[in-house]
Amino acid sequence: MFVRELALTDYRSWDRLSLELGPEPTILVGRNGFGKTNVLEALFYIATLRSHRVATDAPLVRSGAEVARIVTTVHNSGRELSVDLTIAAQGANKAAINTSPVRRPREVLGILRAVLFAPEDLALVRGDPGERRRFLDEIVVQLRPIAAGAKADYEKVLRQRSALLKTAGSAIRRSAAEADSVMSTLDVWDAQLAQFGAEVTAERLAVVRELNPLVSQTYSYIAPHSRTARIQYRSAAGPEVDACSGGPETVPEIREMLARRLVDVRAKEIDRGLCLIGPHRDDLLLTLGSEPAKGFASHGESWSLALALRLACVDLLRVDGVEPVIMLDDVFAELDTARREKLAEFTSSAEQLLITAAVGADIPAAAAGRRIFVGVNEENGIRRSVILEDRTVGDQQVHRTPAEEESAL
Repeated sequence: MFVRELALTDYRSWDRLSLELGPEPTILVGRNGFGKTNVLEALFYIATLRSHRVATDAPLVRSGAEVARIVTTVHNSGRELSVDLTIAAQGANKAAINTSPVRRPREVLGILRAVLFAPEDLALVRGDPGERRRFLDEIVVQLRPIAAGAKADYEKVLRQRSALLKTAGSAIRRSAAEADSVMSTLDVWDAQLAQFGAEVTAERLAVVRELNPLVSQTYSYIAPHSRTARIQYRSAAGPEVDACSGGPETVPEIREMLARRLVDVRAKEIDRGLCLIGPHRDDLLLTLGSEPAKGFASHGESWSLALALRLACVDLLRVDGVEPVIMLDDVFAELDTARREKLAEFTSSAEQLLITAAVGADIPAAAAGRRIFVGVNEENGIRRSVILEDRTVGDQQVHRTPAEEESAL
């Protein structure tokens, strides 16, 4: 699988960009803030319908524009599909596949499979549970695009139920009639939350079960002298959910567990005005040896574990014979020499490898190939990203020095 064409219109710093790409290493070189990462982010958005940097879509639309547009053609085993995605600063997004509009943007999921490594990945180990939930959901929707529907349904029910819980306490205190109404409405939302929550949880559990041995294996490859790495799902509903193997066949079992726990915590939820049970409260536990990685892993161990999580995703996405596009967003600058070489060695077999770097000298020689130099034009205080130069670098050719690249930019 590889991206053959990419066009951006009013996407972040790019008012216009048109690139022809191929099954080879391509390196975008330019100073920080020049728009290199925006190119990878746009492709990752096609693969997952979310940015790896921001939680909402509005920042993706160029300042002064109403919509951003991403158009790409993906080649997969002799077949090509084009995706045309319009991202609105306000309102609903729109999408088309091979020029035919689709009802929901999530119908484009599965056309492009991609794994993105970025400096933000350190938050997978050291950050909040939300980072790890997003990580799991990104892999789930690429492996099983239909799961995006259950996630969207769950989030809709969660918003409605949370709004009810915020006012439930005062309504119950006002009168018995209002109390009965609140309880009966909660019963309806509880049933839906348990159903959609079970579908989301079952998919995550299945992915964790498949990823765990891959993470252990990849971590030992990156850090052979460190402790054993493992990942485990941690449900807010308790260890009986964690013990499930996951997959569609476990949805009824998980639904019953969630339903029981919602009954158990109802009084506490009404008192606090919060939804305390469900996949929005779950976490992915990362351990090294017998200790949790968060708070106990060194900086080097944390980076190794973050890399292992992403590399394991590459292996998982390869299982059914589809080679994902691998994107490395300025990560070589964050790594020591040993980890750079391990990452370059692992990704050397990628059908398509896209890399960004502030300085080309950060890129190992194994990643030699096409280099696209990115700069900016500024007019009336408005900065626009532009392509300065596009050339191929052979292994025998001397790379530009940092000083030469600085002068070119």
